[in-house]
Formats: sequence, structure tokens, C-alpha cells
Amino acid sequence: MSVNSTTPFDITDRVAVVTGAASGIGFAVAECLAAAGARVALLDINPAVEAVARTLPGGPERHVGIAADITAAGISDALVRRVTETLGPVDILVNNAGVALLENAEALSEEAWDRTMTINLKAPFLLAQAVGKQMLGRGGPGRIVNLASQASVVALERHVAYCASKAAIVGMTKVLALEWAKHGITVNAVSPTVVDTELGRKAWAGAVGEAMKAKIPAGRFARPDEIAALILYLVSDAAAMVNGENIVIDGGYTAQ
Repeated sequence: MSVNSTTPFDITDRVAVVTGAASGIGFAVAECLAAAGARVALLDINPAVEAVARTLPGGPERHVGIAADITAAGISDALVRRVTETLGPVDILVNNAGVALLENAEALSEEAWDRTMTINLKAPFLLAQAVGKQMLGRGGPGRIVNLASQASVVALERHVAYCASKAAIVGMTKVLALEWAKHGITVNAVSPTVVDTELGRKAWAGAVGEAMKAKIPAGRFARPDEIAALILYLVSDAAAMVNGENIVIDGGYTAQ
């Protein structure tokens, strides 16, 4: 499939699934993909996702919001079936949903560790597996992007479970990329620094946020639309040879 030089990021009528899409990075990604022509299934545990989907470019005829807990037993295959029945076979998966339960390593509870791994690692794998089987069944192609974090490549205090889960996401990404490349399926990871979302502003308010910005050479946090633009590139035909990568978007934080 050649790249159209005038519209290299055109994904018209491709079916995209975005998790954690009711707000923040996930919503920015869904909006960006919809604006580029995709039909988008927005998944989120927040029931508001159904109304959010109706606000996307193209209207409710092209998009669907599905309120679901992606950690529920057997949910991945069921969600892929529902999206396929509603919008068509899945061409793009963006595993964005995640959680950060922060605590010093000696005090982190087993429950917090398990919840982090379930949401940040197990659920994305099972969704990628379910989507991947469908893509493989029709001979490809396909695009999968997993949200990792700068915490996948550097240590952050009080982030032991989060760092471990995001490093594992990168490892998973590379194996899927290796196994599925011959079928025209690419699998990549994106690793942002702190992102200026509503939750990010609350978590990094005041002096702690200013101190973190001072450590980032760019002097600021990333914007959701910047993350979305990178993901649009990765799911487009222009990125057909980008596979198994972990692309860090951190204003230079990890370059130090």
C-alpha cells in the first residue's frame, strides 16, 4: 500500500478502537482519528463515554461509545464482536486506559500491585490478542498502539508498580510486532511524559508540578493533542515500516 503524498494520514472509514476514551489522552486520540476519517469505538468504564462519542466529527452515525470494564473476565472478545457488529472489522487499536497507584516500594500493597498489572498490562494484552486474531484471520493489515510512559525507560519515585507495568507493555509490544509483522500488522508503543489533562493537572498541581516541569528540558508538560498526532502517524500508511518501537514524547526528559 503506497503512501498518498497529499494526504498521508488519511484513515477514512478505517475502524478504530480507543480505550480510556471518555476524557484526557484517549478522547484526544479518538477526536484526532475521527477527524482523519476513521469510525471510532470509544471504550471507557465511565458511562459518559456514550455521550462523548456523539460529539466526534462525523456524528453518531460513524462512532459509538461503549461503557465497559476492560478488566472483566471474557470482555475482550465480546467487545471486539460488538465493535465489529456495529462499525465493522477493527483496523486500529489504541490501548490507552491505565492507572497510576503511587506508593513507596516498601509500602505498596499487593492489591495495588495486582490492580496496576491487571489494568495496565493484562487488559491491553487481551484486547490486542482479540483484535490481533481478527486481523490475522483476514490476512491483515492492522495497527496497534500501546500507551506506555517515560516510566517505561526511567525510574520514578513511588512508581514501582507503574514503572514495571509500562516496561512490560514495551516488551509485549516488541513481541507482538515481531510475530505479526509478516501479516502487515504493526505494533508500537508511545511513551509520554506528564500530560496536561484534567487528571494530570490535579496530580501535578502546585510546587510538585513546577518542580517536574523544571526537570523537562522543554519546560512544560505534553498536550493531549500532541500525543494524538503521534498516534495518528503510527496508525497511518505513512508509518508502515515503523514497527516494534517505543517512541518517547517527553520534551527531552529521558535524554538527560
